[in-house]
Amino acid sequence: MKLPVEDCLDEIVSAIVADTPVVLKAPPGAGKTTGVPPALLNAGVADSGQIILVQPRRLAARTAASRIAKVVGAKLGEEVGYHVRFDRKAAASTKVIAMTTGILLRRLSSDPLLDDVACVILDEFHERSLEMDLALGMIHRIRQSLRPELKLVVMSATLEPAPIVDFLGDALAVTSEGRSYPVDIRYAPSLSRDWIDRQVADALPQMLGSTSGHVLVFLPGVGEIRRTQAAIAERGLDRDAHVLPLYGDLSPKDQDHVLAESAVRKIILATNVAETSITIPGVTGVIDSGQSRVLRFDPAVGMSALRVEPISQASADQRAGRAGRTESGVCLRLWPANTHRSRREVDTPEISRNDFSSAMLTLAAWGERDPAAFDWLTPPRQDSVQSANALLKSIDAIDAAGGLTDVGTSMLSLPLHPRLARFMVAAAHRGVAAKASLAAALLTERDPFRGFGSSEQAKVHTASDVVDRVERMEAFAEGNFQNIDVGSAKQVQRVAKQLLRTVSKISATTTDKKISANESLMQSLLAAYPDRLAKARQRTPDSKSNSKAVYGVMVGGRGVKLDRRSLVKSSELFLCIDVDAKGTEALVRAASAVDEKWLPGRMIREMDEPFYSATSKAVVARRRRYFVDLLLAESPIECRPSEEVANLLYDATHHDVGRLFPDTDQAIQNFIARVRFICQHVTDADLPDLSDQGIQEILYELCQSRTSVAELKRAPWNDHLRGRYSYEQLQQIDRLAPDSLTLPSGNLARIEYADGKPPVLAARIQELFGWPDTPRIAGGRVPVQLHLLGPNRRPQQITDDLANFWKETYAQVRKDLRRRYSKHYWPEDPTTAKATHNGLKPRS
Repeated sequence: MKLPVEDCLDEIVSAIVADTPVVLKAPPGAGKTTGVPPALLNAGVADSGQIILVQPRRLAARTAASRIAKVVGAKLGEEVGYHVRFDRKAAASTKVIAMTTGILLRRLSSDPLLDDVACVILDEFHERSLEMDLALGMIHRIRQSLRPELKLVVMSATLEPAPIVDFLGDALAVTSEGRSYPVDIRYAPSLSRDWIDRQVADALPQMLGSTSGHVLVFLPGVGEIRRTQAAIAERGLDRDAHVLPLYGDLSPKDQDHVLAESAVRKIILATNVAETSITIPGVTGVIDSGQSRVLRFDPAVGMSALRVEPISQASADQRAGRAGRTESGVCLRLWPANTHRSRREVDTPEISRNDFSSAMLTLAAWGERDPAAFDWLTPPRQDSVQSANALLKSIDAIDAAGGLTDVGTSMLSLPLHPRLARFMVAAAHRGVAAKASLAAALLTERDPFRGFGSSEQAKVHTASDVVDRVERMEAFAEGNFQNIDVGSAKQVQRVAKQLLRTVSKISATTTDKKISANESLMQSLLAAYPDRLAKARQRTPDSKSNSKAVYGVMVGGRGVKLDRRSLVKSSELFLCIDVDAKGTEALVRAASAVDEKWLPGRMIREMDEPFYSATSKAVVARRRRYFVDLLLAESPIECRPSEEVANLLYDATHHDVGRLFPDTDQAIQNFIARVRFICQHVTDADLPDLSDQGIQEILYELCQSRTSVAELKRAPWNDHLRGRYSYEQLQQIDRLAPDSLTLPSGNLARIEYADGKPPVLAARIQELFGWPDTPRIAGGRVPVQLHLLGPNRRPQQITDDLANFWKETYAQVRKDLRRRYSKHYWPEDPTTAKATHNGLKPRS
C-alpha cells in the first residue's frame, strides 16, 4: 500500500541532494519514519557517509530500524541498524542507523563535525525534548561553520514548520498528508473522582464491545499501569485478552512481544512511549487518561520533580490517532468535552522546564562555554542555566571559566545524568566501580525494593539507604530473592553490568585499605551530591512507626524530611539522594550519611557573624563554619561595635524608636512633640524637623558605639536631640512651644504635646482664677486646650475657650461642686478672684 509521504519524497530528495535542509510536517500514518530514510538511501545520500535517524526514545529507535530494514530488504544490524543505550546492533558497513538523541549527542562530543555522517534526520521533533533542541542547534552550527554539505531533515507530526525554517535560514518546508481512518472520539460525561485504574476498568467492557481490534490505554506511569492491570484482573476482563504493559524501561524482548502481530486480542497499558514513533498493529480502540507524568525542574531549589499533568490538545490528538491507523476506530477520553479546550494546545518545550546540566556539559565538551551564545530554537531559562553552571562547577565537571575538566571528560563517556556520572568516576577512582554501577543502576531504573522496606541486617550497621540497596542486590545475585521485585532487579543487574563495562577504562587512583568499600562508596556519593548535603535539625515522634521523624535543612535552605523507612535517621549530616521535591518539606526517599571529615575543604568557609537576637535584644556574634551555605557548627564570640553591628541593631530597632527612650524620661518625647508642633503650625520657624526620619538618623548615630537595646535606652538621647539645634533655636522652641506655663496661682503646669492633637494643659479650676481667656502659643496661633480639674483631680470641663467657660458654664459647675467640696474656693466672679495654689479658700 502506498504511503502518503511518497508523494513528497521526490521533493525531499531533490532538496537534500542540493544540500538544502528540509522541514517535513507529516501527521501520524504518513509513513515519514519508514519512507524518508530509504528514499535518501536509494538516492545515494549514504555513499558519502551514514544516514542517522534520531528518535527521542529507545523503543522508537529500535522499532524504526526494524521497519526500515524490512522496507529495504536488509537484515537488521547490517545495512540498517540501531544504537541505543547499552544496546547496539550495527556494523561498520551500516548505512542507515537509528539512534536516540543521547547517543547522537555523545557522538558529537567525540566527533564534533560528524565526519562520517552524510545526513541527520531528527524525527518526532514536535516533542521538543531538550536533547533534540540541542542536537538541532549543534548540527545547525556545524553546517554554518565547516560542513555546509551536512544534510539535515527535521520531521514533525504536529509542529508548524515556519519557526524551524526561519531558524535554519535556508530550509525547505514540506507538508505531507496523513493516512488514517475515521476515529469516533467520545468523552466521559463528567470528571470522575475515581482512581484512573477504576475508570479504565469501568470503560473497558464498552470499548471491547465497540471495537474488534486491540485496545491501547494511555496512562501516566508504570504505577498506574500496574494498578490498572490488577483492576482488570479483578473484574475478569483478562480472560479473553492478553493484558500487556508497555513503557520505556521494559526489556526489549517484552517490548517486541507487545508490538508483534497477534491473533489474540490485546489490551495494552502504555505510557506516552506509544504516543508517537511506533505502530502497534491491529489497534482500533484507545482509552486516554488525559494525563502524563512530566519532569519539571525548579532552579530555586536545584531539584526536579515528577508531576502528573494534563496532556495538551496536540498529544490528545496523537493518542486518538492510534485508533485509526489500520481501520476505523474509537477513542474514549476520560474527561468531559467541555474541558478539552482549556488544555494547552501544544506541549511546553523541555528546554523551558527541565534540568539544563546535561546539555551544558555537552556544550562544554563541544567547546561552547556560554550557552547564551549558542544557537537555540527556544533559549533556555536563565535561572536554569545558572543552576546548571553552579552544579557542574561544584562537582568539578567544568572549571571557573566554563571549560571542561578532566573529570568532566571522563563523565561524558557515561550515559548518565552528570550527578551519577560524577559518582561513577569518583567511585572508579576509589576502586569501588562494581558497587557504584549497582548503585547508579538502582538510582536510574525502577526500584526493585519499593514497598519492601529496608533489610533487617542493614538496620544494624548501615547508615546509607544506597549502600543498603547495593548490598541487597549483591545478596540477590547470590540467590536471595526475598523482599525484592525480581523483574526490576534483573533489569538493574543488566544496566549495572553495562555501566561497569563503560567505566572500566577509569583506573583506581586512591586506595586506602583502612577505608571499607561501603565507606568509599558513600564518599563517592558526596562527590556527586555536594549541593544535596543536609543537616538534621529536628527529631519528633513518628505516629506511623516507633522511630522518630527526622527533619533537616539542605544546602540552599530547602527543608527536608527523611522517609520513615530510612536507615540514616541517627546521622547529623546526610546526602539527599532520591528526593521528592513536591511538598513544602522535600521528602528524602534515599539518603546517605556523611562524616564531616569527608567534606572537601574548598567548599568549607569559616566566618565571624554578628546577628540580632530577639531573645537577648542585642546583637550577638558567632563563629560559624559553613559547607557552601549550610551551617555546620557555631560558637559564641565577643561582639564588638562595628558598622555591620550598627546596621543590624538599627534594622532591628528603627521601626519603633519610642521604646528605646528611657522609661522615666518623658521630656524626650515631649521635646520631639514640641518641635513637630512648631513645624506644623509655624511655617516660617526654620527649624530642623524631628520627623521619624530625623529621629532614625539619631538612632543610627547612637548605634555606632552600641550593641544592645539596653545600651540604647541608657544613651543620652536628650543631648543628641537638643544637639541638632543652636542656642537661638532652642530659645525659639521654648518661646513658640513652651514646656510649661506659669498659672495665676504661681504654680508651673506642663503642656503635653502629641502628634495630631492640640497642646493640653491640665490644672485645678482654682489655679486659673484671674485668667480672662485661654492662653495661646505658637506666636498666638494656637490656643492651649485646658483640662479644668475639680478637687478630685478629674476633668470637669475641656475647653479651648476659657472666656466662654467663665461666662456660660462656670456658674453651673460652681453650683454642682460647691455642695460636695465646701472647703474649696468657689468665687462668684472667677475673672477677678485671686487664684489659689491648693484650691482651698484663702485665709481672710
